[in-house]
Amino acid sequence: MLNREARIVPKCQKTAILFKHLPEETMPRPFHLAFPTSDLARTRDFYVEALGCALGRQDASWIDLDFFGHQLVFHECGGFVLPKSSNPVDQAQVPIPHFGVILEPMAFDRLAEHLEHRVAFLIEPTVRFAGTAGEQKTLFFLDPDGYALEFKSFADDRFIFEPFSDEGQP
Repeated sequence: MLNREARIVPKCQKTAILFKHLPEETMPRPFHLAFPTSDLARTRDFYVEALGCALGRQDASWIDLDFFGHQLVFHECGGFVLPKSSNPVDQAQVPIPHFGVILEPMAFDRLAEHLEHRVAFLIEPTVRFAGTAGEQKTLFFLDPDGYALEFKSFADDRFIFEPFSDEGQP
């Protein structure tokens, strides 16, 4: 959860218009992501055992997971090809595509320690954009299907959506 004082509100103009008459307590809502997997049991075991996700609804060919308060779904199907690329960010090659969660600093530290012997980090826990408003701890690893996951924690949640300055830094 984000600090109550640093509550994230939509900055997208269209999103802000849609939600402007709703009470603040109604936002944000959990997101829902669905991905293919080549091995449902292996994927379930990884997310439940390595990441501690709670198993939700399931069927023979799909599972719902409570992914840090959000709904992550995997559908078993063969033949999918995961595109893989990377992009330079603060002198590191960040895997593209990727998804993840922004955590509180203490939760990030606990997760990084928990994952230390459970995953092979693509990018070890590190501080990115050090000394700037956008300073953040981050780490990356792959799940069994090759999906890149990023977990991060901002030094100050007020700067999560802050644009870069004229000098190119957050």
